[in-house]
Formats: sequence, structure tokens, C-alpha cells
Amino acid sequence: MRTGRTPEGGRVTRSDESEEASGQMETTSRVGAQAPAAEGGQQLPSARRTVDGYLLAPFPWYGLDEAFTGPRWLMQVGAAADGAIEHGSIGHGDEPSVRSESTEDKERFAVVVTVAGNPVRRSADGTGLLEATSVSSAAWLAGVGLLSFTWPGQMDHTLRDDWLDQQTETAWVLADDLDGADWSTLSLPVDGVPTPFHYRESEFGWVLAGSTQEGVHVGAYGRGMSAYGVAFAMIKDIGTYA
Repeated sequence: MRTGRTPEGGRVTRSDESEEASGQMETTSRVGAQAPAAEGGQQLPSARRTVDGYLLAPFPWYGLDEAFTGPRWLMQVGAAADGAIEHGSIGHGDEPSVRSESTEDKERFAVVVTVAGNPVRRSADGTGLLEATSVSSAAWLAGVGLLSFTWPGQMDHTLRDDWLDQQTETAWVLADDLDGADWSTLSLPVDGVPTPFHYRESEFGWVLAGSTQEGVHVGAYGRGMSAYGVAFAMIKDIGTYA
């Protein structure tokens, strides 16, 4: 178990390599079942996620806009210790497997992470303060989400935990420095409005993060799909994903 703090917002708990967006802000638990994993980490496509956790969120969910006509699928949500939904992910395209060395040239997917725009606030028990969420929070969750579906070629299974810890720390540092040289600025539509995003590429895929006019932060990551062609829109009825 490895625990740390998200850049500019909340604590993160990561349990193992199979979690989709490993960062879970504050002291969180997952709400909304994740599909069980087959041997090697690949999720069983026949297992359906539940929409219940998404329906509990007091903020709107975002996904790719209607120009994307491929498959869409629920992933997971993260909740605070008091049960309040903090963030969640929606997948688009191919459901990726963890062992990407055999599929990295074939899989085409993009995942959109929605993060509640929370100010500094008291914890549920009233004993302390919880940090505010920010665009960096969305960048962190997106960066770690991409890593969770990445398995470098020729790497032994026993070495992946060390590699993942190292890369996760790097993702944390990058998300905490969105004005640094590793990021560029990309303007993408959000509900039809051009919106600035922080964007970076790596050998594993791309990551971007920005904020919406609805007061939530949006992160995204993907592989095999161009980030330059995506557009985001509020999901009108998350219940249709059930």
C-alpha cells in the first residue's frame, strides 16, 4: 500500500497495479463496481460496471462529445471517507488491457476523468481541513490512470511494481508543475467553448487536464487516439450508461 498526497489537493491511496485511476483523493473508497480482472490484469468484457456511484455525485460528469460514436463504458468513482463522490472516469473506445506490450499498436482508447471542484473544507469528523482540488488533481489522476494500463515491453512481472512506483512519483511531480517545460497548452472544445488544457505526451500515451465552466476539473488520457481531435461535453444522463 502506498499513500501520498495529490498535487494541490487531497490524499491519494493506491492499492495495486490493477486499479484504473489509482489515485483516490482524500481517504477514499471505490463506489460503483469495477469489472473483475482476468489473469494478467485484463478486465473481463462481460462484467458490467454499475452506475450507482455515478448517480450519487453532486456534480456533472464529462465525456467525449457526440462526435465520438464508438463504445463508451463506466470505469470507477472515488469517494471520500464520508461517502461523498469526489471523482470518476468514463472510458471511450477499446477497453485497454494492462499488458500493453502485445496490444499497444492495436488499442485505441480515451478516458475522461471528472474531478469535483472542491474548495478547502473541513473533514467529515471536523478535526482537520481537506485540501482544495485543482487542475493538478485532474492531471494526477489522468497520469496515474494511463500508467495503470501500461506495461513496458520486456519487463519482468516482479519488476513492474518498482517501475510503477517510480513512474507514479514522476506523474505526481509533473502534475504539480503544470507550467513547466513538460507541458504545452492545447485548446479543446468543452460544451462547444474553446478551453485551454495542459497537455503532455510520453511513450505510453498522452495526458491532459483543464477546468470547465461548470466548476469541475477534467483530466483525460489515451493511446491510439489523437488528443488534438477530442472534444468534451457534459453527459446529460449518466443513467443511460447502465
